[in-house]
Amino acid sequence: MREEWRAARRNRLYSRGDETKGGNPNIKVSFDGQDFRLTVSISHLSEQTGMDKLGRPKMGRAPRVEGRLWLPEKHRDLVRIWLAMKLPYTVELIRTLEGRYLVHLTFDLGRVREPDFAKGCLALDTNPDGVALCNVNALGQPEPWPAGFNIPYPSNLGKYEGEFQVITYPNGFLYIRIPDLAYASGFRRDYLIGVLARVVVDIAFFLGKPIVLEDLDFGKDRLDTNKKFNRMASNFPFAKMVGAVCRRVAKEGMPFKAVPARHTSTIGYWKYMKRYAVPVHCVAALSIGRRAMGFKERVTKELEQLVARIKRNLTREVNPDTPGEGKGMTRGVRACLRRLDRKLPVYNGLAPWQQEAYCSVWHDLKQLALSVR
Repeated sequence: MREEWRAARRNRLYSRGDETKGGNPNIKVSFDGQDFRLTVSISHLSEQTGMDKLGRPKMGRAPRVEGRLWLPEKHRDLVRIWLAMKLPYTVELIRTLEGRYLVHLTFDLGRVREPDFAKGCLALDTNPDGVALCNVNALGQPEPWPAGFNIPYPSNLGKYEGEFQVITYPNGFLYIRIPDLAYASGFRRDYLIGVLARVVVDIAFFLGKPIVLEDLDFGKDRLDTNKKFNRMASNFPFAKMVGAVCRRVAKEGMPFKAVPARHTSTIGYWKYMKRYAVPVHCVAALSIGRRAMGFKERVTKELEQLVARIKRNLTREVNPDTPGEGKGMTRGVRACLRRLDRKLPVYNGLAPWQQEAYCSVWHDLKQLALSVR
């Protein structure tokens, strides 16, 4: 018992966060795009390097110990957002008798305002060359921009004409395009992302609505054999864009919410793109806003009829008994349609987490859209 008591007293480190230093300088949590890292400064091992003018000792930089930090899946989004906003957090590091290390993170959630969707939200869909915005009302439908609404065009650009493009669509859709984001240098890209984040937050402040953005992960595990996608995923500054928006939101004291973006582009493509006659990125923003507000995406009769019509057209093109690979009713498309025949009738009765799962009906609809486009 005495050894356990001594171990409980000695084998632990505690460090409070510092708001002026953007988090916790002594026990720092960071995210490298794939894993969380924990860096511990051993302050008592720092050595004296001299004396200042007042005769006080000047200490050198303390040595640091760094290692991987495992976090439960349900808390990773909150920690990533908190680190992006550079808010303070308290860390307690405990060494157990078995030699393992436990980390307790404490966040003051009172600093983040809970979003109120009584008037709707401003939904945001990030892309490599800009962002798509949708003004969503309280019923989950796109709302036209109010009278007197003007885009706060940044006055500190002016490198060339067309550097900051604003494309406005009817019914409350908007796309802000900055071509330099796709290939600019690091410092230039950071500057443009900061300008873009300021414009987005100013729009939300004018509307008086919270911001809703997507939580994506473009780490190395997403790379595949598609060279074009690999180049886009490697250059896509999504983490910087989300971090810039979150920091600006925290500075202005505005509420926001991040939601998983799985299948949002597919939902927008099949349900809303033809209805509102806007690009797929704009309707993806609408799907993100509806998901944040708790609306379920139901499979409508029009969607079922559209899938049935595609099936009939493909069946007429090629004999289903001897499909020709690469055209018409291929084996992959036929298997996809079989899965849709099984999933579509029962989709509306599933729980929300089942509807948003990876292998839901939207995954098969995405494969179908890619096959027949």
